[in-house]
Formats: sequence, C-alpha cells, structure tokens
Amino acid sequence: MLPVRSTSMATQAIVKTTCPRDCYDACGMLVKMAADGAISIVGDPDHDMSKGKLCGKCSIAYNGVWRSKSDRLSMPLKRIGPKGSGQFAEVSWDAALAEIAERVQGIVETDGGQAILQTHYTGTCSLIAGLFPLRFFNRIGATEVDPDTVCNKAGHVALQLAFGESTRGFDPRTINSSKSVLIWGANPSASAPHVHEHWVLGSGIPTIVVDPIRHLTAEAADIHLQLFPGTDAALAFAMLAVIKSAGKLDRDFLDAHCIGWDDIESQFDECTLPWAEAITGVPAALIEQAALLYADGPSLLWMGQGFQRQTLGGNAMRSVALLPPATGNIGKRGAGFLYLNGWDARGVDAGYLSASHLNADPQSVSHMDLAARLESVETKALFTWNNNIAASSPEQTRLRKALTREDLLQVTVDLFQTDTADYADFVLPAASFLEFDDVVMSYFSHSLSAQVAALPPQGEALSNQEIFRRLSRAMNLTDPELHESDDAIIETILDQACPGLDFKTLAAKGTMHVPAIPTVQFSAHDYKTPSGKIEMTGEPYVQSGLPSAPGPAAERRPALGEYRMLSPASEWLMNSSYANDAKIGRRLKLCEAWLSPADAETMGIADGSRLEVRSKTGAIELSVGVSPAVPAGVLLAPKGQWPKASASGANINVLNPGDKSDLAQSCAVHSINVTLTKPPATPR
Repeated sequence: MLPVRSTSMATQAIVKTTCPRDCYDACGMLVKMAADGAISIVGDPDHDMSKGKLCGKCSIAYNGVWRSKSDRLSMPLKRIGPKGSGQFAEVSWDAALAEIAERVQGIVETDGGQAILQTHYTGTCSLIAGLFPLRFFNRIGATEVDPDTVCNKAGHVALQLAFGESTRGFDPRTINSSKSVLIWGANPSASAPHVHEHWVLGSGIPTIVVDPIRHLTAEAADIHLQLFPGTDAALAFAMLAVIKSAGKLDRDFLDAHCIGWDDIESQFDECTLPWAEAITGVPAALIEQAALLYADGPSLLWMGQGFQRQTLGGNAMRSVALLPPATGNIGKRGAGFLYLNGWDARGVDAGYLSASHLNADPQSVSHMDLAARLESVETKALFTWNNNIAASSPEQTRLRKALTREDLLQVTVDLFQTDTADYADFVLPAASFLEFDDVVMSYFSHSLSAQVAALPPQGEALSNQEIFRRLSRAMNLTDPELHESDDAIIETILDQACPGLDFKTLAAKGTMHVPAIPTVQFSAHDYKTPSGKIEMTGEPYVQSGLPSAPGPAAERRPALGEYRMLSPASEWLMNSSYANDAKIGRRLKLCEAWLSPADAETMGIADGSRLEVRSKTGAIELSVGVSPAVPAGVLLAPKGQWPKASASGANINVLNPGDKSDLAQSCAVHSINVTLTKPPATPR
C-alpha cells in the first residue's frame, strides 16, 4: 500500500486514492491520518473533477458508517436462526469456506452449475473487485442474474444494434469545441455532482435538459424540456421534424454512413409541433428552440439511463440516438453522444478480467425474473455480492418470501448486514475500497485512476477477489485464472490501457487520462455493425422483438386517479449504499416522496403528509412533500432505502411488479402507475 507524503505536525500522512462507487465522477480523494490516530477523508484538490471536495453523501458515509467498527462486518457469519431473522454466529474463514465449498461442489455434481444463481452489480466499480469473482462463477458454470437488466440493458442493446457498441462515448474534454450540450434523461446534480458543477455549469456552453423533473441541472439549463414520462420518442421525432423543416438535416452524412433513414423520415409528417406539445406537455416553442440549437452544432448528446427504464425504453433510446447522425453530430470534435464510457474504450479486456473463456455456455436470467427463479426448486444456491437484492430488485415481497427457502443455499458477500444478508446461510465480510489496491475507470471521462489501500481491513474482512480465491482453493479448483494475484492483474490492466505504466507511477499521479490527448468519437466512422454503417432499421431489430424502424410512440397516460411514479437515485444514496449511515438516514426521513403543488392541493395535503402508495403489486406508506420540481400527474419517490430501516419494513421496490421493457428483458420501473390515499386516522 501507501504512497504517502509527510505534512504538518498535526497530520502524519496522506494517502491519495480514488472513489470507485457507481457514479460518473470517479473522484480523487485524500485519506488524512493525524498523529493522534484521527482519520478524515476529503476531496483531492489536484483531481480535475473533485477539485478538493467530495459529494455530500460520500463525505458523510466515508467519514461515518464506512469506517464504523460497530456497523462493518468483520468476521464470517453462519446462520443459526430462521432465514430473515438476522440471527448468526461467528465462524472462522476455514470453517465457512469448507462448508460452502462442500455444498457448492455437491450441487455442481448433482444438478450442474446452472442451478447456482449469482447476482452482482456496482457495489464497487473498481475493476478487480468488480470482475474477478466472475472467474469463479464462470469456472463452475453458474447462472448470472444479468446485472444490467435492473438498470440500463435496453439502452445498451439499442445502441449496440445501431452503432455496434454502446460504451465508446464522446470525450468530455472536447466540450470546448461544442456549441451546445443536450442532456437527456440524466440528473448530474444527483448522480454526478462534480460533473454538474465543473463540466455542465463550468463550461459556459448552452445546455438543453430533457427530464420530467426540474432538478438542479434542469433548473440551471438554458432550455428545460419538461416532458411527461414515457413520451421521449415522441419528443425526439418532433425535434427531428423541426430539424428537417429548417433544412438542417445532414444529408451527406446520412447518405454516407447510415442505413434505414428513409423509413424514419417518412414518419415526420405526423410529428407536428402542436401534436408534440399535446403528447409530451412541452411547449411547442421550446421544442423548436431546442431542436435548432442542437442541430446548429457541433453538439454533444448525453443520454442518461433514466429514460430507457420504461415499457418503450428500447424504442425511446433508438429514437433519441437518431439525433446525432441526423445532424452530422458524429465524428468531429465537440460532437458525439455518451451513454457510458467503458473500459474497452481504454483498451482493457473485460473478458480477461472475468475469464469468460472458462464458461463455454454462459447462462443468464433477467432481474425481472429473479423472484420466480428463486421460487423454483431447480435453483439450489444463490450468491449475492456487490448488491443488495432484498432492497434493490423488483417484486420485493415475493422475492423476500422466496429467500426464506430452507433448501436454498445463500451466500452473501458484503461490508454490512444488509436486508439481503439477513436471509443468508453464510455472510462473508468484504473489505471496502479504502482497504486494498485496485484500478478505477470513470464511465464518464476517459480516465484511469489508482485505488490505493489507505487503511487496514476491518477485522478479518477480505477483498471480493481474495474471498473467491480462497473459495476456489477450498473446492480444489486449480485453474491459474482463479489464483492470479492482484499485483499481476493490475500490471496487465495497466499494460493494456497504457503500456509502460506501473501502479506506483499511477498512484503518485492519482488519475491520468487515457489517451492523454482528447479523442473524437467515431473519428474514422468505424461502426462495429455488420454493414460498417449506422444501422437505424433492419432485421436485427425485429429479431430482438422491436419493429424494424423506431417510431414516435408514447406510453399511455395514467388513468384518472393514478400517478406515474418515478424512482431515480436519491441525492443522498448510491443505489442502496449509505442508507445505513445515521446522518444520511435522518435526511432520508424528512421526505420520502414528492408531488406537484397542483396535485397536493387537489388531495388537500401539505409537506410531510403520510400517504399510502399502491401499485398492482403492493403498497407502502410514505411521507410526501410538495415540490414545484415535480410535474402534475407524477409521484417522485427516490429509490434505495433499506427496508428494515423503514417503519413499513419495505421500500419503493415493494411497488415494482418487475415488468419488462420492449428490449433485452430490461426493467420498466419508470412505467409504474400508482394510486395515493390518505391512511386511516390513528385512534387516540
């Protein structure tokens, strides 16, 4: 560990490291250790994104529950009570791994590895801790619960069909060549606060935001198109129709680099501005203004993950993604689009990290089907790591009941005793990112960062990768991929991303850009589709369950007396992470959901009123506030609270039926309609 530098008499050492959480920022941090043993974690002033400041939630959690000896798991635990009761006894690593290994080996021999489900996501986004465990699961042939289906799968697949890939986005450093930035369905003020402050606001470039909620980024924008949820494709087609009418379509680009445009343009006649205003709720003048500003380019398009979490999510992503090629905003500096910037764009081979070659026949299941799969006796075991399914997955009531199966082996790897861990047969304590070396790559910028061990692990906690190395040994699995050291993997990662770079050098810098010179997305027009062009229509879409061409479709508005519920990330949480911090918990309890002033007046409620929220799947009572940021007909109810910390013993996912979008078995969580009623008065 530990490149340190001496400082004043009061501070003994400082360690430069990087936050690997599920956030666009990937902030640089300093861990300051005083001579008296006090520790504080702050932003790195040398980091080009954090600029000396952490976001509020991370600052609280990393200086709070993340280092709390009473809250962190420090020893392996074995269940001694009913599932869900949270009754456990401490056991040694050897004893826990020996029993897990014996039971897993028996399942593999009797039922095959596919009878074992493993579910994971972005509890940490560092490369080794986030991917190395997949080597073990690939080796035994386990079934993966497809992580992206609970989040952004529809968007990925839509872009892959059109452009051949979804993780090579624009380089944010090229914004100084842009004339406008269009942010569609993302909320940087909550999910990327440093990007919001230093990139969006700090650039001075005219900004357009498309979002149903008037969050801080939308409020600061030059133009905010506050559409009703589920009308994204209609708005995109209306903007394209405006661009055509103004003679601003880039015909040369469309002819040279695109397939299928004629089938799209033929739909524009119906997409008039009055029609669009009626469908989306956005004033026609604003639609026209935004369309022309974007078309004048060069312009950047940031496509967030929020708007593809709907029943028509695949169609919506396809429609919005037409804007860059239609206007020639691809292949030149200051133009392009971003969904995520992946490791592959920086030369790192994810297949190497996960040892995908160990599994010749990979099996997967959607998160939307997880509860049903856990009910099935064909599922014999469940591993959960880097996520908290009892809080974050759909059909919460059904799923938690399925987790009570006594014949289901459940192993949970986590830092904390989460709701999911309460159902486990074994809980294995994971080290936090502050406690081991790794590599971090932002999924916004083209950066490469060192995650440097700054503190010792809590008790006997181990990194994710070391846990699965030891489990591999306990099962007598000798494949070298299962035992490769962190140092060797880091060396390979750095050699792939930046030949000649070593970890010591990267740790001293903290963060560097790869490559050092800003890149232009698709500068060579090297689209990885079968035709080598941008494929806007065609048979692959039909085979994926979509029409050949996207269209200006909109979801039906909620029925009278219903509200569309949106459950984006909370500004105080990282999915369900940090919800167990006491300071953050107090902030979460102030208000759990929000209505527009008009809807609040209709219902006769004020800030802090308790309402029962009911969907076709379940019900929960929430404290509801009133906010002008929320449009009429919408309930804003951020996700992420721990069910066991709630008076109702549930969170917002008790309302989530697990309905799928139109593409890739992905979630449609932003298409849930709910009713609101005042609960009966409590007798005095």
